[in-house]
Amino acid sequence: MNSLRLNGLRKLPPGFRFQPTEEELVFQYLKCKAFSFPLPASIIPDLNICNFDPWDLPGELGEERYFFSMKEAKYKTGNRINRATASGYWKATGSDKQIISSRNQVAGMRKTLVFHMGKPPHGLRTDWIMHEYRLVNIPNNDFNLANNPMMQNYLNHEMEKWVLCHVFLKKTSKKSSEEEIMQSFCNKNRNEALGHRMEPKVYNFMREKDAESSSSSSASSRSDITEVSSSACSRQY
Repeated sequence: MNSLRLNGLRKLPPGFRFQPTEEELVFQYLKCKAFSFPLPASIIPDLNICNFDPWDLPGELGEERYFFSMKEAKYKTGNRINRATASGYWKATGSDKQIISSRNQVAGMRKTLVFHMGKPPHGLRTDWIMHEYRLVNIPNNDFNLANNPMMQNYLNHEMEKWVLCHVFLKKTSKKSSEEEIMQSFCNKNRNEALGHRMEPKVYNFMREKDAESSSSSSASSRSDITEVSSSACSRQY
């Protein structure tokens, strides 16, 4: 398959997607890179991951990106790995995951990191995620190491130099967004209903007093008419 170059990066032809499994990333790509074996395809570039903020990494912003990167020590003396970039730092989260082959061999580990803006320990968490794959074991069937300790040490050193980084922007689930909108709508309706129930009623006491006076006057007038009519009937008889 022929690949295309764009801004120095190899890209697959339209319609093709690079979607390797974790086992393939470790056994087919990272192992070959670390031990200078031929790669299945020259599709993963080399770079120092800490020289870039995640949004400045080569490739399309909305796509998942893969890079080979050499481990960079944070200090000249010590084994701590540098995780800092110009705008923030990568922070590990959760437990490392074993990558097991179809032959039930553990040859790699996956570390999950989240990018934080600012300086530790008060950085602001973002939605940028990185899965960092590393080798932890050399399959015995790939090398004859039984009687060659020097080769064993050399391969261990080479194995520890490289990692494979899978960087992507975590997508907010559509379901969560819909639930937030529905919850906001329900809260709005609830507040409006409570507002109607709690609206104070204003009574016009003067109007009620006038109505009572008018009712009394009408009753009095009817009583006077009755009395006059009774008197007239008495005079007639």
